[in-house]
Amino acid sequence: MSESLKRYREAVDYLYNLQKFGIKFGLSQTSSLLAAMGNPQEGRQYVHIGGTNGKGSVGSFLASMLKEAGLRVGFYSSPHLVRFTERFKINDSEISQKNVVSLVDEVKAAAVDHEPPTYFEATTAMAFAHFARENTDLSIMEVGMGGRLDATNVIAPRVSVITNISLEHQEYLGSRILDIAGEKAGIIKRGIPVVTGVTQPAVIDLVRAVCREKGAPLLRVGGDIRYRRGPSGLNYYGTSRRLRGLQLGLNGDYQGRNAALALAALECLEQTGIAVSSAAIRSGLKKAVWPGRMHIISRNPTILLDGAHNPAAIRALVGAVTRDMEYRRLYLVIGVMEDKAIGPILKAIVPHADRVFYTRPTYSRAADPAVLMNEAASMHKPGEAIDTLAGAIERAKKSAGPRDLILICGSLFTVGEALSYLDPEVYGSDDP
Repeated sequence: MSESLKRYREAVDYLYNLQKFGIKFGLSQTSSLLAAMGNPQEGRQYVHIGGTNGKGSVGSFLASMLKEAGLRVGFYSSPHLVRFTERFKINDSEISQKNVVSLVDEVKAAAVDHEPPTYFEATTAMAFAHFARENTDLSIMEVGMGGRLDATNVIAPRVSVITNISLEHQEYLGSRILDIAGEKAGIIKRGIPVVTGVTQPAVIDLVRAVCREKGAPLLRVGGDIRYRRGPSGLNYYGTSRRLRGLQLGLNGDYQGRNAALALAALECLEQTGIAVSSAAIRSGLKKAVWPGRMHIISRNPTILLDGAHNPAAIRALVGAVTRDMEYRRLYLVIGVMEDKAIGPILKAIVPHADRVFYTRPTYSRAADPAVLMNEAASMHKPGEAIDTLAGAIERAKKSAGPRDLILICGSLFTVGEALSYLDPEVYGSDDP
């Protein structure tokens, strides 16, 4: 092992070891860490994206359009699928291992021993420092969890985006949908435009009330902003733009809504002086890439991967698969984290499968395959529990014919490990 690779793995190990400090809500520690690092987040331009599902897709669409317009665009997202470096991108290029080492050294020097940062606080501080060092024109920051007390919520963005809201992380964010909505609405800043795709009437009312209180202009997809997908592509009807026949680089009918959110955010950015031509919009939407989401990795049989990991995302996945894809039989390979809503996730997807392979990625929080199989027993679908993901994939490949579909889903950890197994040349892991 080279000395540079050894130093990189030691740096990433340091960050992973911070996970023992768990999840801490509050901005004071993040602010203290950033202050010790010279407040790299100040004086920069941002888009802030929160919500339950679709944050990465919206960010990918937006980053791609801005890149096509000639801007230098940072994109901080989480979690990563395969490589830690995926979390920090500038114009689609991942951060170098050398820069990771340098930034971790900076975090170590700034952290205080009696109050070490959490993993997410450290990586968020690294993102701010990296984008400042590389002098991005604008950086897209994806919320980790919630919003109000998330480590990313120390910025004053040009526009805030709330994709959608459903039940998630209830042990941290609250047991009711309005509790969770209140946390996510915490990214709304005074006077800063907000774009949202929320659909529940009570949640719309809550977001509208917060925007009114803070004097933040609100654009709602499905209200102020409209879109329609047809045979010729996506038609978008915004406040100042009307665009027809847009082609999207991301698969799935639900991506139309995510593209509309990105386009609405772009309209807000244009009002602040950022110019993006219609040609750049069309090219950016078509070139957008977001691995592990409706991701077809091979054919004959078709192998599809998707990181859906909560009931709402699984339902959207099922709708996209049953509506948009042609196949004879569906073989499901599923691995879920034990702290997720296992019952509702399985109930949403298992009935659509012809055979199910219950499995787990190599991750401490993964649910036991036997537990998954037992939970789905009442659905009376043929299946088996296989302890390794590679074993489950190979079993599905042996069972499937050329016209069948193998769907691998249930967790981003499941999808990430599957990508590394199925295409190690492109998705090789750098995990220590």
